[in-house]
Amino acid sequence: MIRTLTTTVLLSLSLTSLSQAESVFTGRWALVIPGGGAGWLGVEEKDGGFSSSVLWGGGSVVPTASTKIEGDTLVVTREQKNKEGKVTVETITAKAEGDVLKLSTSKKNAEGKSVGQPAEFTGKRIPTIPAKPDLSKVKFGTPIPLLNGKDLTGWRLLKEADNGWSVVDGILQNRVSKEKGKHFGNLRTDAEFEDFNLKTEVRTQEGSNSGIYLRGIYEVQIMESFGKPLDSHHMGALYSRITPSVNAEKPIGEWQTLDITLVDRHLIVVLNGKTIIDNQPVLGCTGGAMTSDEFKPGPIYLQGDHTNVDYRNMVLTPVVK
Repeated sequence: MIRTLTTTVLLSLSLTSLSQAESVFTGRWALVIPGGGAGWLGVEEKDGGFSSSVLWGGGSVVPTASTKIEGDTLVVTREQKNKEGKVTVETITAKAEGDVLKLSTSKKNAEGKSVGQPAEFTGKRIPTIPAKPDLSKVKFGTPIPLLNGKDLTGWRLLKEADNGWSVVDGILQNRVSKEKGKHFGNLRTDAEFEDFNLKTEVRTQEGSNSGIYLRGIYEVQIMESFGKPLDSHHMGALYSRITPSVNAEKPIGEWQTLDITLVDRHLIVVLNGKTIIDNQPVLGCTGGAMTSDEFKPGPIYLQGDHTNVDYRNMVLTPVVK
């Protein structure tokens, strides 16, 4: 009987410990990664264990190699494979102080030797996403044309780089070249916005890979993906986060219409008249975001560092609160 009681107490303590760990670490965290870039960490509890996924600056949201709790510390490992197939293991540790994470990261190569210097960074818990908005009750203000059809007035490069953007025959076009030493820039509006509806037309070129960043945080993918399977990296997707529900792309070289609405961290994307993302919650920033803070106004920015692409008739209508 004493043995049974002891087992019951230990099981109860174990479950209590797991419950406390869950309440501390599970959820979604906006990260400011080493160097100041935007990152994201999502932690889930399932079947008595933990799993996580991470966004580290650019690229996609990807699952981590392992996730565990050691005392009051979250331990996450990421694995990165180089061109030779050798794996570097990055260990991220985190402690929670309320809604703030204090994290550190260190790396070891395939031989177990340290790579670079350990670094410290921070994270902040992302508040729960509100209920799906009733768009019939959302009030919109006066439409704002973002392109004047003449020049780049109202736009500037996101940072110092080669400029492939120009206005030709009323069309905003990006033209890049793959010359050594050339690094083409992304283009952003001078103005910043909160929630809104954005309508525009886009024309892909051969191999086009661009994107429209909403508030500089969330990328709606622009890509030449006609005839390809549904994917969270194809035309109209919220990059690596939300896969379109149907294929609606047009062939290369044809003008395509986009009607994008962002309200209360929910996204609607209508591509060529078809709703491909229907009022879906946005779980965090996407790769290449200017910031991981989803509660700041931000610009529209167009990805221009990859390939050629054309835009025209871009009009933003802000939500009036």
